[in-house]
Amino acid sequence: MNNKAFIAELSKRIGKSADETQMLTYALVDTMNEFFQEGDVVSFNNFGTFEVKKRLERIIISPTTKKKMLVPPKLVLGFKPVAAVREKIKKGGDDTNG
Repeated sequence: MNNKAFIAELSKRIGKSADETQMLTYALVDTMNEFFQEGDVVSFNNFGTFEVKKRLERIIISPTTKKKMLVPPKLVLGFKPVAAVREKIKKGGDDTNG
């Protein structure tokens, strides 16, 4: 689903115009980004938790050259869904059995 389709569906569900919904969505994403920059965790009840994690430096072997390379440490954004969401995804999103 692309951004335009997501905004259209969300605006239909909440009864707001597409422009209002887009502004709300952008405000949400901007606010989350600010929290991530500060290293904070963002949690949504009944959905999951977003968290910035540090990946340690590691050594990899290039498959083409067979040379060892050092990958520097970096920060990555992780998401951990709540158990109910995880189960729904496992079942292929079928909500008739749950």
